[in-house]
Amino acid sequence: MHLARFPRVRLCHCPTPLEPMPALTRALRGPTLYVKRDDCTGLATGGNKTRKLEFLIGDAIAQGADTVITHGAVQSNHVRQTAAAAAKMGLQCRALLEERVATDDPAYAVNGNVLLDRLLDSAIRFVPEGTDMDGAMEAEAADVRAADGTPYVIPGGGSSPVGALGYVNAALEIIHQANEARLRIDRIVCGSGSTGTHAGLVTGLHAMNGGIPVTGICVRRPDAGEQEALVHDLATRAAKMLGMANGVPRDAVTCDGRFVGPGYGLPTREMVEAVTLAARHEGLLLDPVYTGKTMAGLIALIREGAFAPDETILFMHTGGSAALFGYPELLSNV
Repeated sequence: MHLARFPRVRLCHCPTPLEPMPALTRALRGPTLYVKRDDCTGLATGGNKTRKLEFLIGDAIAQGADTVITHGAVQSNHVRQTAAAAAKMGLQCRALLEERVATDDPAYAVNGNVLLDRLLDSAIRFVPEGTDMDGAMEAEAADVRAADGTPYVIPGGGSSPVGALGYVNAALEIIHQANEARLRIDRIVCGSGSTGTHAGLVTGLHAMNGGIPVTGICVRRPDAGEQEALVHDLATRAAKMLGMANGVPRDAVTCDGRFVGPGYGLPTREMVEAVTLAARHEGLLLDPVYTGKTMAGLIALIREGAFAPDETILFMHTGGSAALFGYPELLSNV
């Protein structure tokens, strides 16, 4: 795959480390665990969206944009990284923050990612849950045009075919690192939310005949079939953009929807355990919304015997530790 055909800016500290997790492996008495440290991408505390934004911001600049517009939940890692990328590249940023998580904790709306959004000079606007986010972003874009600006709209999570290229590239990076280390990876486990990371990995691995299945742990939609259909749709569109004649097979996309709990961004006992275990055994900071629930899913699969003892499982750490500061009461007594 010749990704240099697509506009791109350099934002990411790549390659990110691929590290063993020996203490967590011992604690879980399971297969050998590794972590892909995409929390170390470097942009405003890092995270997976930085890879996507290299291509999205590159496309925005190629189209002559001066303002990027996006959306996410109140504690959105994507919005924080988009604001940072815009600041770095001299663009304005407007972001809509959907009040998707019901909470009485005042820290949620002012601390964590929200604090960083403001520091990064993003123009943020809170909107109620259920708002037509695409329509609201188009209204923002019309406002920019009315002021003689040129907007570029980025979907939530940066999950478009252009954004998915970031994780097509990550798949190339993982295969290269594994080959250099003579490391056989039997499965990748990642969070599956807005679909871009999951779809990009599946597309890139399939294009290379990588032979590594990917299990997506749902963090927003509990219906695994619905999530799989969305991931496959984006993977198909990304494959078409890359010129992959046979696309991506439907059975390459697998999700597990059992770990969402009461809803997106709402705590679960399993998530708190996962965040605590990763911190105390590996010094690894996960977040309550994405990586915490993804790790909870991985832990449950290990305890269920889903993997053979001699397998090696790679956990995708997509970042998000800034969101921990939006949930201070949740973790203060663990």
